[in-house]
Amino acid sequence: METTTRQRIVDAIRGAPATPRELSKQLGVPTNTVYDHARHVAKSLESESEQLLVAPPECKECGFSGFDDPLSAPSRCPECKCERLTQPRLLVESP
Repeated sequence: METTTRQRIVDAIRGAPATPRELSKQLGVPTNTVYDHARHVAKSLESESEQLLVAPPECKECGFSGFDDPLSAPSRCPECKCERLTQPRLLVESP
């Protein structure tokens, strides 16, 4: 039985954080697909004994990290308008 992309994402970030770009390369799917699946993974894990933790993106210029939706790919910082941002880091953890 072949595992789904969502299951492969969960397996990849269980105990070891990764960015959507890293997961994209590892799993051979587009980065936007990883973001889409991560949203669904977060919802499905709510009913299980695990949770998706997300370290939000951060501006490399001013350090801003208060993005409204950490599971998105912002194009620039709302504070300083810099386009140099880190990607969010995803991790599946058991409470």
